[in-house]
Amino acid sequence: DRNVHDNLLFVLKATGWSEKQEMDVKINEVLDKVGLKGAAHKMPHQISGGEQQRIAVARALLNDAEVILADEPTGSLDSRSSDEVLRIFGKINNSGQTILMVTHSVKAACHANRVLFIKDGCIYHQLYKASGSNDEFYQKISDTLTIIATGGERNE
Repeated sequence: DRNVHDNLLFVLKATGWSEKQEMDVKINEVLDKVGLKGAAHKMPHQISGGEQQRIAVARALLNDAEVILADEPTGSLDSRSSDEVLRIFGKINNSGQTILMVTHSVKAACHANRVLFIKDGCIYHQLYKASGSNDEFYQKISDTLTIIATGGERNE
């Protein structure tokens, strides 16, 4: 078994990094971004599901990708862990990195700046958050889902 640090080190080595000191600095940087700097030497079985999800986010951050793809990132988490992952995504996005998240969770979606609704394999509708709050965006998303589910017409 490998600890968290070694798992992240493996990712960097697999993508061409070779300088151990540089890799350690990068690993500490991403663990700090996801709030898990103290977990570097823990084994996977010693961390919670929410922490494991944040380690997955750390892996995605390692190579400074332009886009992070997140498929149901809060789907198996409790509400506290979900909130933490969404907070981290917000920080990452505010620093300029794009996150493409697929979710069925209205709560997760309301943290986004733009939501696309897919129906029958096509983009059916989209919403932009603009300057509204998460609560206001939650309501807009919920209203749109109701319209889609009942076959009603869009008013926007």
